[in-house]
Amino acid sequence: MAGRTLAPIALGAMPLSTDGRPDRAQALRVVHAALDAGVRLIDTADAYCLDAADTGHNEVLVKDALRAWGGDRDDVLVATKGGHVRGADGSWPVDGRPEHLRQACEGSLRRLGVEAIGLYQFHRPDPAVPFEESVGALAELVAAGKVRAVGLSNVDPDQIDLARAAVPVASVQNELSPSFRSSLPELRHCERLGIAFLAWAPLGGAGVAGRLGEAHPAFAAVAARRGVSPQRIALAWLLGESEALIPVVGARRTETLYDSLAAWDLSLTSEEMDELHESNAHNALRAAV
Repeated sequence: MAGRTLAPIALGAMPLSTDGRPDRAQALRVVHAALDAGVRLIDTADAYCLDAADTGHNEVLVKDALRAWGGDRDDVLVATKGGHVRGADGSWPVDGRPEHLRQACEGSLRRLGVEAIGLYQFHRPDPAVPFEESVGALAELVAAGKVRAVGLSNVDPDQIDLARAAVPVASVQNELSPSFRSSLPELRHCERLGIAFLAWAPLGGAGVAGRLGEAHPAFAAVAARRGVSPQRIALAWLLGESEALIPVVGARRTETLYDSLAAWDLSLTSEEMDELHESNAHNALRAAV
């Protein structure tokens, strides 16, 4: 993102506020551990919570963690989102109406305790609202000085181009992992445009991350030779795929966080990258390059 040099891995704060979240003290330790290790991008959202009554829990947690941290808070980019809401039953409806996005931004500003949001991301397109109208609201927020940079999430290349016609786009956040490769066209599009690509669920999400080596034997094989976890290999693979890519890793414990962050010091050889490309799970990758 313009004017900033960011560490190659971001902290996804979502697991600290959703189902199975740790207690407050543990959550703060995770955020501080990430910051102390050099992470300078924290990804949050107003919808990272348990239900409608809990809206904004994650943003407040991030604000409190930054205020309690001993480092330079001005060096940290906090990226939040609007466009998803939580139902009273914990569901995840979308709301891309301009009036909602304006209200959501105001709420995020208040909870984060800032005058302007460093990176405000449209969380997910709303099929009931023209995409251009939603993006237009983001452009208005930039013009009003409430948002410094705009990001998109869960979008396709055409939507990226539509958004760029209304407002500069600093980042795109889509799912990308060894198990989910459908966002490779968006990654390549971002490379061509000079846009940062934030990969959410880079280990496959809660249902896959813990058994990544079982699901992807090639990653397990490389990990065994290196003496590290398959998860660390997966993150190193992503980092090796593109200089535009920043994995957004979530953690509820400092131990798993440290394992993930160690990936930015792990460079895979061209032979190892070839081995991962040639595995059955990655046959589609070369075709997309």
